[in-house]
Amino acid sequence: MGTPHNEASNGDIAKIVLMPGDPLRAKFIAENYLEDVVQFNTVRNMFGYTGMYKGKKISVMGSGMGMPSMGIYSYELYTMYGVESIIRIGSAGALLDDLNCMDVVLAMSASTNSNYASQYKLPGVIAPTADFDLLKTAFDEAGKLGVRVKAGNVLSSDTFYSDDTSANDAWHKMGVMCVEMESAALYLNAQRLGKKALCILTISDHIYKKEELDAKQRQIGFTNMMEIALNTAINFAD
Repeated sequence: MGTPHNEASNGDIAKIVLMPGDPLRAKFIAENYLEDVVQFNTVRNMFGYTGMYKGKKISVMGSGMGMPSMGIYSYELYTMYGVESIIRIGSAGALLDDLNCMDVVLAMSASTNSNYASQYKLPGVIAPTADFDLLKTAFDEAGKLGVRVKAGNVLSSDTFYSDDTSANDAWHKMGVMCVEMESAALYLNAQRLGKKALCILTISDHIYKKEELDAKQRQIGFTNMMEIALNTAINFAD
């Protein structure tokens, strides 16, 4: 089969896919958590792998940075490879005072400054939202692992370096928990196509407290997030 961005054939990819932004993070998950791993994509170095986790078939693939990249890869997975569920796992910058580095956030919804939804020509503003079954399962699996998570509204931003220095304050006033760059596109694709999607985030820095994880802390924090995602995924896998 194949696309301009994915060289996989039919059957190479599982029904559920974990998608970190960084393709090297996908490689890390495949090498450290999956068994009988087969690499299905190397196009543009956006690595994709399929393997077994606790007896279930799971795939993991990078999404790249930003909504255009996530939009392309998730759309192809949903429409051309038979994927039913995607769980994004990534990092985020905290906005709210009660969040700290290494906290894990479940994105119930994804506000955005992107015009990604304009393609649907809706007569209003749609709210990009997570699939409830994935969200509830992730919350429960986090509890089993002893990891406290917080769920709420996140911001998917088109800009990492913004010229508007007041933007974070405005989102903060509305109770938006943290900022990242991909979830809204994933949620909108899933809603349009009748599929499932969830975003699980680890707080890697704080916009106002000026906190930031070092390399070792990132590894520990991301491990919690990855294990929540994997244990959630097997509930929706073949």
